[in-house]
Amino acid sequence: MVQLYFMGGLYTVLGILHFSNTGFYRPFMPKFLPAHDLLIYLSGMAEILLGIGVLFPQTRTLSLIGIIAMLIVFLIVHVNMLFPSNGLGISAWFLWLRLPIQFLLIYWAYINIPKLVL
Repeated sequence: MVQLYFMGGLYTVLGILHFSNTGFYRPFMPKFLPAHDLLIYLSGMAEILLGIGVLFPQTRTLSLIGIIAMLIVFLIVHVNMLFPSNGLGISAWFLWLRLPIQFLLIYWAYINIPKLVL
């Protein structure tokens, strides 16, 4: 149960950062996506809502499924960052490390989805 509170808090805090530190996220946005600020705000709102949703049994399953979907969508950003033309100046090893971390976060959400008892 502690890990669910940690997960919910983590996503909530990260979501808030999308609003309080929007400029940090702009360079990571793929050039082919429109309305970068709007997408940053929407993803922040999604992280906040899903993070809070994890904390309550009534919304936990839906929130965990939402987190998995969100992390899969975020893979677009992480893969885009691997191309040198993005000009981010971030170490390649760090960018490659983010991909398995993303899959670990997906797995972490998946294993916490309550299983149906028949």
